[in-house]
Amino acid sequence: MRSRYSAFVVHDEPYLLRTWAPATRPRSVDFDPDMRWTGLEITGTTDGSVFHTTGTVTFVARYTHRGEPGALSEHSRFEKTDGAWVYVDGTFTDQS
Repeated sequence: MRSRYSAFVVHDEPYLLRTWAPATRPRSVDFDPDMRWTGLEITGTTDGSVFHTTGTVTFVARYTHRGEPGALSEHSRFEKTDGAWVYVDGTFTDQS
């Protein structure tokens, strides 16, 4: 989760697509040039150990958009594919 957040910060589209589940992966990532990510807080996890094939991460990502602060809260689902953890999808609520 932290690596994907970092990839969003630096607009590393190849990494994000590589770590996205094939079944839900978009063709491209639409980065908002006015969005500045300013912090990540992991608020919960389930499963996701070496013994699991699925897991979840709940987080709050803080940002500024055109100078206005905000926060995005998401409950993300991950699955292990070919031995690597990939993002499947998530449900989120804009906290701004």
